[in-house]
Amino acid sequence: MESIIILIFVIGYLAITLEHPLKLDKTVPALIMAALIWAVLAVGFHSGWFDIIDTHENAFNFLSGGEIAEEGFENTLLHHLGKTAEILIFLIGAMTIVEIIDLHRGFEILKGAVKTKSKRKLLWIIGILAFVLSAIIDNLTATIVLVTLLRKLIHKREDRLWYAALVVVAANAGGAWSPIGDVTTTMLWIDDKVTAAGLIEFVILPSIVCFVVPFFIASYLKPFRGMIEVDSTEDSEAVRLLSSKTMLFLGLAMIVSVPVFKTLTHLPPYVGMMLALGVVWLVSEYIHPEEDFTSERRHLYSAHKALSRIEISSILFFLGILMAVAGLESLVYGVVGGEEVGTLRYAAEKLDMAIPNQDIVVILLGIFSAIIDNVPLVAASMGMYESPTDSVLWHFIAYSAGTGGSMLIIGSAAGVAAMGMEKIDFIWYLKKITWLAFIGFIVGAGVFLLFERVIFHHA
Repeated sequence: MESIIILIFVIGYLAITLEHPLKLDKTVPALIMAALIWAVLAVGFHSGWFDIIDTHENAFNFLSGGEIAEEGFENTLLHHLGKTAEILIFLIGAMTIVEIIDLHRGFEILKGAVKTKSKRKLLWIIGILAFVLSAIIDNLTATIVLVTLLRKLIHKREDRLWYAALVVVAANAGGAWSPIGDVTTTMLWIDDKVTAAGLIEFVILPSIVCFVVPFFIASYLKPFRGMIEVDSTEDSEAVRLLSSKTMLFLGLAMIVSVPVFKTLTHLPPYVGMMLALGVVWLVSEYIHPEEDFTSERRHLYSAHKALSRIEISSILFFLGILMAVAGLESLVYGVVGGEEVGTLRYAAEKLDMAIPNQDIVVILLGIFSAIIDNVPLVAASMGMYESPTDSVLWHFIAYSAGTGGSMLIIGSAAGVAAMGMEKIDFIWYLKKITWLAFIGFIVGAGVFLLFERVIFHHA
């Protein structure tokens, strides 16, 4: 029975990885996989074929435990659903705030910051914007915002492809050091694997290196030499709108306030995000573009409109993949040190035996995240290892999983978004950008290990 559950996971994982060739939304296999894994778990548990491990690392069997074991199974399922719901509520709140800002044309203000006609200067301006924005509104949204901005600034598609591709590199690097910059860092933060302060302190420098090195090399390449015609008049009225500026700065400030709220109250991050969304929603009810102040078009700028624009399929994908990984984590698969452990913990022990150096394992995880979605990779690693909060392992996983996806255009949500918006060819990206992203990733990893392992000697 254990092999059936693992087979379901492998087939589902392959379907997610082959999303584009199969022309099948990855949400579909994720949901089916999660439901089937828990169904087989339930049938096998009640039939006495295998044991379940609860959240306190205690293994129990239905045949020997009876009603108490039944209650333990239900509590285990509810616990995993609760931890998954924390992440989903947090993401829904953040996505809604970003959509409210966009409805009020807040992001168009960024266009006013771009005044240069130098290709090299424009590269750095766009890169810095991507790096900073992704740490606040997440790397996926930052990429969408900046590729949209590039369409208004650069009319020659050949030039725009280079900028869009490097936005992906900068956005992924920027998202890796922030607890709200990437789904994987959010998962680690909410699960208390890292703290906001610890993540920023130890991952920001490697992330900066991972961003700066590829951009420095690229700035001397032929596509970024010379001047470019920048259209700075289109949509310039948005810069003058008080509502646009208000919603941009309020929205960004409220998202940034969430880690502060958690630090002060010690409440889970989703509570702070609920407060942030409530405040932004409140203001959005009474402020909208001045020209529509007395019109009947108020609903076009409301949170209701923003909620309708959220990509619910992404939320459901996270639900499916996280619950599927939770199912694997709950299945007792083997014995380590005389103690029964779940599937993922057992896999971690075997991996440590095969590759004794954990740093190499994490670097490989970063490289694999370019091929396989980094969300299930990180979710699996959270179930595999038991290192304390803010250990080197979790910081390095945050860096590797966040930045490793830049090596392929399909390796991150930001890359997939840019690919869809600009029709970036997979092979073009592989030839032109992959080597730059790889250099940035490896040099950044080297800086991380230098500080953590050599200078500070952290465990």
